[in-house]
Amino acid sequence: MATTKATKTASSSPKFTVPGLSGKDAHTITAELQRRLEALIDLNLTLKHIHWNVVGPTFIGVHTMLDPQVVGVTAMVDRIAERIATMGSAPNGLAGNLVKQRKWDDYALDRAMVSEHLGALDLVFNGVIEDHRDAIELISDTDPITEDILIQQTGELEQYQWFVRAHLESAAGQLSNEGAHTEQQAAELAGKASRKSARQR
Repeated sequence: MATTKATKTASSSPKFTVPGLSGKDAHTITAELQRRLEALIDLNLTLKHIHWNVVGPTFIGVHTMLDPQVVGVTAMVDRIAERIATMGSAPNGLAGNLVKQRKWDDYALDRAMVSEHLGALDLVFNGVIEDHRDAIELISDTDPITEDILIQQTGELEQYQWFVRAHLESAAGQLSNEGAHTEQQAAELAGKASRKSARQR
């Protein structure tokens, strides 16, 4: 007897959606929200990975700074998933789907110094925030409710990045990882700047 495979992605067209929104628009929005969901799940895992693997003299400050960010991003994941479900689609937060769908590699660092992790994490935030802003632009004329959710989340993400960048910024306002295009490059630049600063003390 043939069985029907259950839908595991928000990209399939919803059978219903919220009042006042067409099925076509709902499909576009939930597909974009699924991409944001995947990015936020990955960010959540990355933050916890750094929390466990950061070392150095200022370890405890960064270790404790990251846990509230993990909690905040977890709430964002839940909010996005519930919005997808509200709009009639099925959010997919499974690990296999994340690996299959994502357009980025795993976070590049394992155990590393504070400055190195924060230099790399700054680039992670760049990608998530830029894509959140793109999603806001995509849906701004269609669904102000979802737009509102993404705007609020982007503001929170930008604040989290500010906390990270405060560790990377010089008194002159320059980031120690400036010019880096990869997480590894960002880590190397930030680490080098930190070591130079320590020698000058």
